[in-house]
Amino acid sequence: MKIDHILGLPSMPLASPSYPKGPYRFVDREYLIITYESDPQAIRDALPEPLEPDGSNTVLYEFIRMPDSAGFGDYTESGIVIPALLKGEHVNFTAQMYLDDEPPIAGGREIWGFPKKHAHPKLAVAQDTLTGTLDYAGVQVAVGTMGYKHQHLLYDVRGRKACSSASIIEKMSKTQVNLKLIPDVDGSLAIAQLVGYRLTDIQVQGAWSGPARLHLVPHVNAPVADLPVRRVLGGLHFIADLTLPYGEVLHDYRKDMMDIDQPIERAGVAA
Repeated sequence: MKIDHILGLPSMPLASPSYPKGPYRFVDREYLIITYESDPQAIRDALPEPLEPDGSNTVLYEFIRMPDSAGFGDYTESGIVIPALLKGEHVNFTAQMYLDDEPPIAGGREIWGFPKKHAHPKLAVAQDTLTGTLDYAGVQVAVGTMGYKHQHLLYDVRGRKACSSASIIEKMSKTQVNLKLIPDVDGSLAIAQLVGYRLTDIQVQGAWSGPARLHLVPHVNAPVADLPVRRVLGGLHFIADLTLPYGEVLHDYRKDMMDIDQPIERAGVAA
């Protein structure tokens, strides 16, 4: 195989790349997002610096059904997102993600640094209840429930008439941040970055709010319960089409360390 062909591959392995080139279009993507108050110290511990807590003490637990995902297929995802501040800008930090499909696991980790692990999440309607579950290694570690389509005239999690398709698009367009860590062949980190991206071409098909509950179970390899539920504020259910573009480097930890070391070397001081 020629060099130009190698450099044109979208991903590994050479014989059958795991995913094609992006950007990636998602159709009929269905969300159950439960907003809850958690422990301030647990939130602080889960945010890599220079990210800072935004002071709300809130966490977003998400169940996402993705039946039509260009390049990735049909899969379901579940995980934790933490509202945070980066140099004064309000962002969302993806702390944990669990899903049931190899291409988005590989692509998500390799391109954007999504913290994806293989597990068994589900999102479905059970009679009058929208129900999300997450099983990891045979243990059910998360159960989220919401009254099915209780309020089509949307309210935000604090009960104010503030939620609309436009406000959902605004929230989804916020900068999303991941911690991307990829080791080199010697085991040291070749890449240590905060990566940002912004969803585009968002079209909300329908959205509902309503009462919700969330139960998290401690598990060593799926530590969703490390951000404990103190009080559930509400649930949001919506269906949207959107595009996931490539991202950008917001912070490079390795570059920062090299910048710190350089003045010491120039001064001739032994480290």
